[in-house]
Amino acid sequence: MRQWAEAIGGREVLLAAPRSFCAGVERAIEVVERALHQRGTPVYVRRQIVHNAHVVRRLRELGAIFVDEIEDVPPGSTVVLAAHGVAPAVRTAARERDLDVIDATCPLVTKVHSEVKRYAGRGETVFLIGHGDHEEVVGTLGEAPADIVLVEDVAAAERVTAHDPGRVAYAMQTTLAVDEAEEIASVLRSRFPALHAPRREDICYATTNRQQAVRAIARSADLVLVVGSENSSNSVRLVEVAAREGARAHLVEDAGEIELAWLAGVRTVGITAGASAPPHLVDDVVAGLAGLGPVTARESRVGAENVQFALPKEVS
Repeated sequence: MRQWAEAIGGREVLLAAPRSFCAGVERAIEVVERALHQRGTPVYVRRQIVHNAHVVRRLRELGAIFVDEIEDVPPGSTVVLAAHGVAPAVRTAARERDLDVIDATCPLVTKVHSEVKRYAGRGETVFLIGHGDHEEVVGTLGEAPADIVLVEDVAAAERVTAHDPGRVAYAMQTTLAVDEAEEIASVLRSRFPALHAPRREDICYATTNRQQAVRAIARSADLVLVVGSENSSNSVRLVEVAAREGARAHLVEDAGEIELAWLAGVRTVGITAGASAPPHLVDDVVAGLAGLGPVTARESRVGAENVQFALPKEVS
């Protein structure tokens, strides 16, 4: 009862914008929906199509079957490859099982794969800035495992080596925290003057925009709630970015994970959502807060997004 009493009260809600789905996530979800409509069930999906439990649950209810590996898909079946991209070995395994493959890899991840292959093809050592346990990085490493060196933090950047320091390049995971990634890249540039950089920044527009947006609301909020799943890299980064701005920040899967103790004495709540989190989950959080007292909500927008990606020809 004490926690309820301390949590009750009127609040201002600052809604970060942009937030929630990005173009790559929308594309990946539509790929699965269209595959189910056009081909019927079963349609298999390797790993989570995007890193959000609510999205996966809804697609499963529509008939999608999620598997861990290509070997779990019956020969001749339809399989969708998730938005995070895969190593070439996965595609080879799919061909060997005569699978109908629909590739939902985000085009911005495909861009990184192409960069890595181009660098490696020129005989360069590629420093890949990213988190080794993330599916996107696993897929990218598979493009040229003998020529890629994973760099997860500044400490690693300070000690990595290359076969030829004059022939080096770097690439990045698309969902990193912009400031931390740049710090790592800066160390690499200082150590390797010949380092080739991507033609365009690897961190995707949606990741950058959402980090800028959460940074803006974090400066005025007593508490920041980031809606997203724990295995969503871009969602976790939003929590970290908000915390670096001095805000108390928590990652929640949905409104049901908000703890009353977080709200004690809080009068301004910032809310955002990772690029793989459905927009309606943010609405649910606002409604939950409104159940504790009057809520005044306003959007804090740092930019517009009008990016769209074409669907794969297999479902277009």
